[in-house]
Amino acid sequence: MADVTILATGLGFPEGPVVCADGSVVLTEIRNQRCSRVTPDGKVSLFSNCGGGPNGLAIGPDGYFYLCNNGGSRYVEGHSMGLGPHPDYKFGTVERIHPKTGEAKLLYKEANGHPLSAPNDLVFDKEGGFYFTDLGKRYPRHRDNGGVYYALPDGSKIVEVAYPILSPNGCGLSPDGKTLYVADTEGARLWAFEVQGPGKLKPKKEFLPHSGRVVAGLPGSARFDSLKVMASGNIAVATLNTGFITEISPAGDIVRAVKMPDRYPTNICFGGADMRTAYITLSDGGQLGVMQWPEPGLKLNFN
Repeated sequence: MADVTILATGLGFPEGPVVCADGSVVLTEIRNQRCSRVTPDGKVSLFSNCGGGPNGLAIGPDGYFYLCNNGGSRYVEGHSMGLGPHPDYKFGTVERIHPKTGEAKLLYKEANGHPLSAPNDLVFDKEGGFYFTDLGKRYPRHRDNGGVYYALPDGSKIVEVAYPILSPNGCGLSPDGKTLYVADTEGARLWAFEVQGPGKLKPKKEFLPHSGRVVAGLPGSARFDSLKVMASGNIAVATLNTGFITEISPAGDIVRAVKMPDRYPTNICFGGADMRTAYITLSDGGQLGVMQWPEPGLKLNFN
């Protein structure tokens, strides 16, 4: 078991942690339909009363926070995971949040005339646009297709770049920006897409749903959630059910598997002077953990 210090408790299925310049961590609480700030001493305060199902979060080129909102999920007593769409669910959205007031404004709710289902995670490229995943809502007898999109932060452009994918969750860019990694939840697969330009992935071949190649997968009951790329180029993937952060090389080798004190570690981010301070959302217990990682995480564009 890793030496994880619990920084904050009582969170409602936390996700999307972002380390800020002042050392605080802003994260999402999907169950509580809000974004919160956790200070270095562990105090939790409201950051944005955004509503819906706030999931992935990133800082953009303008210093604003960009949010993937899955539209809301239904939670019941005794279950930490959401059980299908919230009764008020209509569609998913991408939103822009003011860094001081926390006011959330709608950026995107559809692509190519199709409503977004459950936007999940996002990553900015150096040009200032962002890739984001749409996990797709799960229903008792069917599910929406997932996909990957590229959008501009001013609300002017959104394009579908990989569709369909079963359950795309975490996403991240390689240090050189030439590879987009996407974690596929069901079946625990890590996909890699060749980036040919801002918002342009290598075209897919006939009869294939998209142009991704499988980097690695895990057996058994493992499911992949969000991910972050390391400075080395390795990919650290939060692994549900088994309760690990699994670090995978670009060649597909398991570099290390670090056991968490929670069966649903959902996301990880890096901060500190040497980028080795890892903050991990431990969502089954509703906690934010912190530990020293053996190597530095990759510094994100605009963060």
